[in-house]
Amino acid sequence: MLRCIELEVLATVERGDTISELATKLDYSESYLSRAVGDLVEKGLVYTERDGRRKRVIPSDSRAVEVYQDLVRQYSHIDFPDLLTRKALEVLYYLDQPRTVTEIANRSDNYRNTVNRVLKRFRDRGLVGTDDGRYDFNGEFNRLYEFARELAHHLHRQRLEAVAPTGTILWEDHDEFLAQTETEIDAENFHETGLARLAAFDLQFLLTRHHYYLYSEDLERVSPAELCCHTLLINDDTRHRSYCLLLLSHADIDESALQERAAQYGLEDEIDVLLRYLKTDGEVDDDRLPEWDEFQELAADYEVQLSQ
Repeated sequence: MLRCIELEVLATVERGDTISELATKLDYSESYLSRAVGDLVEKGLVYTERDGRRKRVIPSDSRAVEVYQDLVRQYSHIDFPDLLTRKALEVLYYLDQPRTVTEIANRSDNYRNTVNRVLKRFRDRGLVGTDDGRYDFNGEFNRLYEFARELAHHLHRQRLEAVAPTGTILWEDHDEFLAQTETEIDAENFHETGLARLAAFDLQFLLTRHHYYLYSEDLERVSPAELCCHTLLINDDTRHRSYCLLLLSHADIDESALQERAAQYGLEDEIDVLLRYLKTDGEVDDDRLPEWDEFQELAADYEVQLSQ
């Protein structure tokens, strides 16, 4: 995410500051400050302009920079660069509503002790409080959540635009995002998904001109459970639901693992409907699902054996 020195630069830089002026303000060597500015330039959070022999640093128009600098100006007595560690930003990202430590730990895939430690620091400074075991922001400090979200989104956009300038983010969380592109991507941490990935499970469908990728630094490949969720995120119509039903019937997918992934993607209800549809031979009232006899014919066409 961002190092402390990078947050210090963003908190301090005014349009047109030189590297030398920033180094003096922050009491760092020019070489150290220059490296931090270079990292911020790569992340698209500042840019530089030559002014003779000097290099001037200018904040970008990223919404994340705007929110962060507003916070710094409004609460100048708070040392945000020290507070906003990577783990802190990850915890804040999931504090979009009052949540318990366990809820945040599950959503952020962190240990409860880690979440507790982060929230204690914010509580000790009066930025968050608790009510019936649920943490929430005090007053206007909910802008910290906005900053965490905007920063993650900005960095995701930077990663996508580096390999697919016209790509679109369909879904995202702190560490991952699902993207639609018009070109193929062959880059580290971009994993093919969507209809093209279904071919790996002997389900060949007519492809569209779009390509779909999950960006994740933790996965080696997209699992069937994730693929089912991605298919619904791409388009939750009758056709894509039918594809998910075929995949659920054909691939060996652990139901608890599927429900866990569905919770991450906010698709708990949608996945529950699909599972009930298969268990009840179509006895589900949902106009986005095929009639059972139609689905049986589709399954037969793709040589998918339905459970009796």
